[in-house]
Amino acid sequence: MIETLFAWLNVQSWAEFWWVAFGLGGQLLFMSRFLVQWIVSEREKRSVIPLAFWYFSIGGGLILFTYAVYRKDPVFILGQSMGLFIYSRNLWLIYAERRRAG
Repeated sequence: MIETLFAWLNVQSWAEFWWVAFGLGGQLLFMSRFLVQWIVSEREKRSVIPLAFWYFSIGGGLILFTYAVYRKDPVFILGQSMGLFIYSRNLWLIYAERRRAG
C-alpha cells in the first residue's frame, strides 16, 4: 500500500512524501482563496475581493514557493515569488488606505 502511494505521488522516500504533502497543503490553502472570494461575491451580489483572499494568497504562495525551492523548479520559483510580491503589495495598499481613512 505504501509503495502504491509513493508511486502515485512520484516519491521515493518519506522525506519526499512529506514535502509533497506540504506542497499539496499549500496548494489547498492557495485554492481556498478562490472559494472565499466566490462566497463573499455571491453574498454581496457583486465581485468582491475580501481581505482573507490576500492572506490565503500569501500563505499558500509562501508554502508553494518553499516547496518549489525544495524541488529546484525555477519556473515555479519565479511564478510564486512574483505572486508573493503582488499579494504583499495589495495588503500594504489596503492597510495604508485604512490608516489614511481612519
